[in-house]
Amino acid sequence: MERVGVIVVAAGAAQRMAGVDKIFTPLAGKPLLAYTLGAFQSCSAVDDIVLVLPQGRLNEGKQLIEEHDISKVKDICAGGERRQDSVKAGLQRLGGCRWVLIHDGARPCVSRRLIEDSLEVVRDSGAAIPVIPVGDTIKIVSDDLYVEGTLSRDRLWLVQTPQSFRFDIINEAHHQAQGDVTDDAMLVERLGYKVRVFPGSRANIKVTTPDDLPIAEAILKNIDR
Repeated sequence: MERVGVIVVAAGAAQRMAGVDKIFTPLAGKPLLAYTLGAFQSCSAVDDIVLVLPQGRLNEGKQLIEEHDISKVKDICAGGERRQDSVKAGLQRLGGCRWVLIHDGARPCVSRRLIEDSLEVVRDSGAAIPVIPVGDTIKIVSDDLYVEGTLSRDRLWLVQTPQSFRFDIINEAHHQAQGDVTDDAMLVERLGYKVRVFPGSRANIKVTTPDDLPIAEAILKNIDR
């Protein structure tokens, strides 16, 4: 009953990658996705992994898992049009787990410590997300590109993954979802559950543009796995 499952979501269109397939692009000799999956494979607290990919990349995903011996991947499935559709598809294949970690496939630099911290906090709270403080000034800008105001940074945080939940909470949230959301925690918040935050890591970057690839590669050469 205390099994831990992970959903790795890698079904996005990567519209900001200028034609580069970030999920399968090589970093220090291995595909980016192999690092992401490998972090959860090496964590003893994780039991099962479900990988969510675009429909046309399922065979490549199966080959990657075999080549890199990611034995904890119990299922691979196709994602949906939106990220939340992809997560819901993953949840449907993650049976028998008490706890669920949902992680962006494009975050290959996630550390074992961050995974373990996530599980420690979620077991106490039921819903937990890693965050880092906003370092830059945030402006509100009008449609015609004029500044309308400046936000105070004191209560602003950047959200990362893995986001962690008790299975019944996140499953209910996705089945009752209405409209589009930017992360899974938003769905849980809408149901009235409190979401606990804990310190994330600046090394846990999300690869969103080609410029992020060399940064991720440099981090991976020094990360503790």
